[in-house]
Amino acid sequence: MSIQKSLLVSAAFALSACSAKIEGSEFSENDWCISGGQIYTAIDSSPTTEAVAVKNGKIVYTGEADGDWCDINTAENRRVVDLKGGAMYPGLTDGHGHLIGIGLREMTLNLEGTKSVKDLKSRLASAVKDTPKGETVYGRGWIETHWPEKRFPNRYDLDEVSPDHPVILERADGHAVVVNSQALAAANITATTKAPYGGAINKNGKAEPRRGKNEPNGMLIDNAAKLVEGLMPQLTDQRKEEAYIKGAELYASRGWTNIHSMSVNPDDIALLNRLANTGKIKIRVYNSIDLLDHKNLPSMISKTDGDDPLITTRAIKLYADGALGSRGAALLQPYSDDNGNSGLMTLKEEQANSILEAALRNGTQVNIHAIGDRGNREVLKWYKLALDTVPASERANPDPRWRIEHSQIIHVDDIPLFAEYGIIPSMQPSHAIGDLYFAVDRLGKERLAGGYAWRSLIDSGAIIAGGSDAPVEVGDPRIEFYAATVRKGLDGYSNDAWYPNEKVTQQEALKMFTAWPAYAAFQEKNIGTIEIGKSADFTIFETDIMTAAPSDILTAKTLMTIVDGKVAFER
Repeated sequence: MSIQKSLLVSAAFALSACSAKIEGSEFSENDWCISGGQIYTAIDSSPTTEAVAVKNGKIVYTGEADGDWCDINTAENRRVVDLKGGAMYPGLTDGHGHLIGIGLREMTLNLEGTKSVKDLKSRLASAVKDTPKGETVYGRGWIETHWPEKRFPNRYDLDEVSPDHPVILERADGHAVVVNSQALAAANITATTKAPYGGAINKNGKAEPRRGKNEPNGMLIDNAAKLVEGLMPQLTDQRKEEAYIKGAELYASRGWTNIHSMSVNPDDIALLNRLANTGKIKIRVYNSIDLLDHKNLPSMISKTDGDDPLITTRAIKLYADGALGSRGAALLQPYSDDNGNSGLMTLKEEQANSILEAALRNGTQVNIHAIGDRGNREVLKWYKLALDTVPASERANPDPRWRIEHSQIIHVDDIPLFAEYGIIPSMQPSHAIGDLYFAVDRLGKERLAGGYAWRSLIDSGAIIAGGSDAPVEVGDPRIEFYAATVRKGLDGYSNDAWYPNEKVTQQEALKMFTAWPAYAAFQEKNIGTIEIGKSADFTIFETDIMTAAPSDILTAKTLMTIVDGKVAFER
């Protein structure tokens, strides 16, 4: 049975109780009566309902808004919500984001929307003025694909405005940094420095008066960026706390009730639990931690007494390759616009094999980043080998629900393997409508037949955990829903190389951000759909994005975000 079919059976069974009425009349602060607009359940067999009632944070009624559905004569302390034509959905989940990075983006030099090398230098110059001499200036968010210069920035660009500060400016995708000469010198990176496995130190292509041939040009790709980690501004506990709180608040304001937070430092888990316990984080956080020691894999299948119900930690995050924009994604054939380069594998097969087998035996979920067609093929191969090597009888969890994060460029022959192996593609629709402006230059149209292939994956029997990859992207559910259902640029642009047939229906897009990420995080019994017995996680928009014109999806306002029956955001 495919993943999709098993989910439908579960949902249909749960719906049999939907005619029940509220029992008792004692209501608490997280009791609700909601009606007056379209309410979507994310269940195919019963996609909408007129009314929802909540008691003690749990859904106790879905059905018609008449009679005693909300027990209005005795429910003195319930909160009645008239949607007034707005629309409510199961709480939206960002299936792939970086919560601390989302918060830090609000606290550091934000380079989103940088229009050129000149603009980058202008923004950097402003930050340099406010930074004591000698301290590192760090920023993130630049993407060069639309710049008039048609190139990466380099050390010499940064030197012109910052000769006295080490500078580290991270590309939006997190897979490349550009640094200045001060940073290169401080990190002892020279023409003879060998790049680490899975990394590249870009060099000058030809000798110029001030640029020696084969000298580092300031661009460090993937694992080579680790060479300057020691120069990064110190991330204190206080700064971490501020970043997590800011990130969670921003996400609640956008309608997200849950984030699958990737690449989390294991040392931050206690902090996250404390922040949730004290009410400073009000959304759900499903952690996928960085594996700091590949030889000792922690088991994260069970919770401890100190864990807050909103915080779950049971997965690890690994990286198999780089990113498409920085030409680090591992390809089966060279880049069309860089014939000598096929990208980078950043994880060795022997490392992967030992980790995967250990994870099956101790119940840890594994989520591996793979973007290129070679990266995806290798990870699928590694997963299949581990699943064949460790029989179900030896697994702590017979249903591991392993994921490939991004799954952006897949060889068309490999698309059916996701459903066949039970692997979940975790994909971010906004990557497509950003990358497809330049992806045809990187790959050519033929390879894009398996690019951002949501329709083909769903038709093959797979489910997709939808996300945003913020702060790489904005982290806005409206953009993600638009990208999935419209598959056009925010300006309406598209062409044949974008493969418009790979867009999905509104119902499928809703499940990509509700029911399917719940399944991808082992949370489908508690959240993901609006049905009796599940937690009251709701997103309420002023505009019904399921029926709105594409441009109206992008301007829909968040009216309320409810998590476990409690208000996380209210306009």
